[in-house]
Amino acid sequence: MSSIANVEAYILKAEVPEPFYFAQPGYVTHRSSMVVEIVLDDGRIGYGEALCNGHQPADIAAATVTASLKPLLIGRDPLQTSVLYEEMYNLTKPFGQKGGVIGGISAVDIALWDLKGQILDLPIHALLGGAFRTSILPYATGFYRVKDGDYPRLLVEEAQRHVRNGFSAFKVKIGFGIDDDIRNIAAVREAVGSGVRIMADCNHAYNAGAARRLVRELDRLGVYWLEEPITPEDVDGYRSLVEMAPSLLIAAGENEFSRHGFWPWVKSRALDVLQPDLAAGGGFTGLREIQTLALSAGLAINPHVWGTAIGLAAAIQFIACIPPVPISRGGHEPMLEYDQSAHPFRRDLIAEQFAIVDGRVSVPDRPGLGITVNRDALLKYRY
Repeated sequence: MSSIANVEAYILKAEVPEPFYFAQPGYVTHRSSMVVEIVLDDGRIGYGEALCNGHQPADIAAATVTASLKPLLIGRDPLQTSVLYEEMYNLTKPFGQKGGVIGGISAVDIALWDLKGQILDLPIHALLGGAFRTSILPYATGFYRVKDGDYPRLLVEEAQRHVRNGFSAFKVKIGFGIDDDIRNIAAVREAVGSGVRIMADCNHAYNAGAARRLVRELDRLGVYWLEEPITPEDVDGYRSLVEMAPSLLIAAGENEFSRHGFWPWVKSRALDVLQPDLAAGGGFTGLREIQTLALSAGLAINPHVWGTAIGLAAAIQFIACIPPVPISRGGHEPMLEYDQSAHPFRRDLIAEQFAIVDGRVSVPDRPGLGITVNRDALLKYRY
């Protein structure tokens, strides 16, 4: 039986061509990530990623892997994913129930499932019990603001570009003032028509009082879901927005972690759509537990994705296994968030590219994550 011989944490960093910003303070001047490489004693290698969202330094997750998780993993059986997940979580629980520590656990878990697939010669979606779909509807994420940008013109042009590139859904960044948000979404809706699905993401820019008006106005504009309208600590505020929204769905979860973190949200039905991230919320093992909670409450789950090509590949494998909610002709079908902003790690880190064909992205059938990591790129962007 193969065992874990080495665990390496790579901090990746690259400047973006043009700094951009979103609702929270500060500019994004570079993209960063932490990639885990697990090597077995037989030479096989598995890869995982810890999402570094917003301004999060990759060093936090890397230090967690190197200082805390690696000693626990060396010599262990990579097939024991559930056992290792619980041991990693229990080890770090006193100092890391949220944020970069869970990100480190997520990266390790993704790499272990990648190895499990290679050992058993199966794609991860088969290991998870099978795929409900062989292709996934993607939605474009982007619409980041740049200094002195002409809005809403630039948002309208980007929306039209995504439609030309085969997207039938996209998510617009808002959170710059209620009037500004309504004006920009209205312009985008007018430009693309009623046949395109629009989501809007505030990055928790408002409190519940201000968000109520936004919910009403975006509902009139046919927005499919409103993401992170208020701070992630305000579970009761989210529940109040869910209760008032006529048809607009309220979504959040990229800033929540593990089954323990999601339990209050599910128990109180504070969201319509839960958005844990594979590379932040617990990897495949952690997200299976979150999915069980969500499905038990009849809530939709649609993972957040904003990382490297490794995180994107992991999300595709997991989304393939999410059942419609409920299983019916009218059930909610999960979509793939496909970041379209400048991101060298997504473009260069793997040999394969996830193309949009007839408006959908195919689910790979190759073993594990189904990708070939370009180690030259991994070393090129190592910080």
